[in-house]
Amino acid sequence: MEQNAATLSESAAPLTAPPGLRANILSPMETLAQSVSTIAPTTTPTMTIPLVFVLAGNGTWLAYLFATATILLIALCISRFARYTSCSGSLYTYATSGLPPAVSGIAAWALLLAYIATGASVAGGFLHYANVFLLSITGRTAPTAILAILCVGVSTFIAYRDVQVSARLMLWIEAISVTLIAIVLALLLWRNGLHIDHDQLHLQHVTPSAVRLGVVLSLFSFVGFESATTLGAEATNPLRTIPRAVIQSAIFTGAFFILCAYLETLGMHTAHQNLGESTAPMRTLATLAGVNILGPFIDFGALVSMFACTLACITAAARVLMRMGHNGLVHNRLGTAHRKNATPGSAVLVTGLLTALPVCILALRGVAGTDIYGWMGSLAVYGFITTYGLAAIALPIYLKRNHTLTKTPLLLSVAATAAMLLALAGTLYPVPERPYNWLPYVYLAYILSGMAWFAITSRSNQAI
Repeated sequence: MEQNAATLSESAAPLTAPPGLRANILSPMETLAQSVSTIAPTTTPTMTIPLVFVLAGNGTWLAYLFATATILLIALCISRFARYTSCSGSLYTYATSGLPPAVSGIAAWALLLAYIATGASVAGGFLHYANVFLLSITGRTAPTAILAILCVGVSTFIAYRDVQVSARLMLWIEAISVTLIAIVLALLLWRNGLHIDHDQLHLQHVTPSAVRLGVVLSLFSFVGFESATTLGAEATNPLRTIPRAVIQSAIFTGAFFILCAYLETLGMHTAHQNLGESTAPMRTLATLAGVNILGPFIDFGALVSMFACTLACITAAARVLMRMGHNGLVHNRLGTAHRKNATPGSAVLVTGLLTALPVCILALRGVAGTDIYGWMGSLAVYGFITTYGLAAIALPIYLKRNHTLTKTPLLLSVAATAAMLLALAGTLYPVPERPYNWLPYVYLAYILSGMAWFAITSRSNQAI
């Protein structure tokens, strides 16, 4: 049966790509770079793991282990879709292939918000680490609104100009950043000896509810791992390279995050500091490892990683918006490509603007970059949970209609859907503190607006 599936993937229906994008220009590594950069693995050790530690304490590594297992379920579902079809619409198109138009429209709006909110979130992280870096070098900080415009503006320009340059830049940025963190962690182990942290392995002072809450927040570390699917019109041999990129990004980053969670907790225990209260944990660990000079480089690595993630989110969001324009969900001008650059130029400009607006407004109101990171990141999680869940539900329906449905994808669909429902419940109960308690209502209002817009456009099309 698996052999038949592989054969079907090679002879799948023609790729449905909006006209104007350059086909077969991205190598497997460049395709993988899109997913890895949207995950932004450097941001997790520097910003997300400390937040998870506040909730899960010594169970932080376990929270990331469960989160990795959850993401792998979703990755396996998405890879099944990606073996048969590829285009620029990502999970939106997958949901469209198996669900009614009204439901798949929810996936489109949810995924668009997820990418834009993630871009805004990491732009907030960029503000924080830009000033941490500037303060350590010059003793001064820069206006956060100007930093936000710089980060999002340059990202938008690169995404508008050339997707291949964008992918290559993201690949090198993340490779250097992850290498710096790996060096610090390796030196930390070498200087302090290989010993087991019994407090972590025995889950000292850890409760099941704390781990559950930690798992929900840990999921934000992985969001966007599927964004390689947005390059289906531009990747080389997409029916083979994209499924591999999705699985590889989930496995690689999951293992990296679990290791970082364990070693950061161990290192901060050794340094007698609270990981949850540290504003620059990797700098503290670099000092503990005896390589103080790497501290500023780690901060700079976090800085450029967040820039790379902003770039990756704008790249992915623009292609989802382009597909929405191609399918009539938004103005058809957004569904066209730039004649010279062969990128979704109009969609890139719109998504860049939508990414910059919340960051600039919050920065001008005096909100800290770490708070922007947390607020916008939490909002993005709702969009990703919705889209992942709908894609998991659509998988068996799609396979039954177009290919062969076996027990394996059916079980994957059930398990992945259940995991997303549990994750959603974890974001709602216990009720979080302000302003996080308002985010579900903001997201619900956004989705209802998208559904209303779908109803209006559908009636207009029928009238024509």
